[in-house]
Amino acid sequence: MCLRLLTLAPRTRAQLADALKKRGVPDDITEDVLGRFTDVGLIDDAAFARAWVESRHHGRGLSARALSAELRRRGVDDDQIRAAVDDLGPNAEVETARLLVTRKLAATRGLPPEVRTRRLAGVLARKGYPPGLAFRVIREALEADAGAEGTAGPGFDGDDFVDEEASFELRDHLLPGSCRSLSVIAVRLSPC
Repeated sequence: MCLRLLTLAPRTRAQLADALKKRGVPDDITEDVLGRFTDVGLIDDAAFARAWVESRHHGRGLSARALSAELRRRGVDDDQIRAAVDDLGPNAEVETARLLVTRKLAATRGLPPEVRTRRLAGVLARKGYPPGLAFRVIREALEADAGAEGTAGPGFDGDDFVDEEASFELRDHLLPGSCRSLSVIAVRLSPC
């Protein structure tokens, strides 16, 4: 059964243990089978975590926080998660956030600045990016976009979009992982 599951897709030790438990396999036999699979290299949670992070970060643009949560749900050990996420490098998350904002930016042209900010913040919130990073990247993109258009537009001031202290202060009062958290902050920080 474990071999069949592993042929379909890579699995963690915890996922295979859950599958065996659902089939009613006794715990001692489960440990023996999974131990043998680990010894021969069929189960490697560290390699799974590295491949998962690489694939989901570059493919879907997920943040380190979102990737960590996904790996935890799959039963990967915290040390292995930390090592896999650290492999991304210090600037990978910022660069990916910039790429996501750049992709969405053109679709928001012509909209009021607060609407643009809210939509861009929503994109990053759904991918798990923290508010401080999100608004810094959004501010940079909006300023660059306004400069490229040759006009800042009515009432546009990059400082109106980000109050980093306020975003961190508000973040503490919102549910972690909430897609609405950045939108709430964007509305709160919009120019009056």
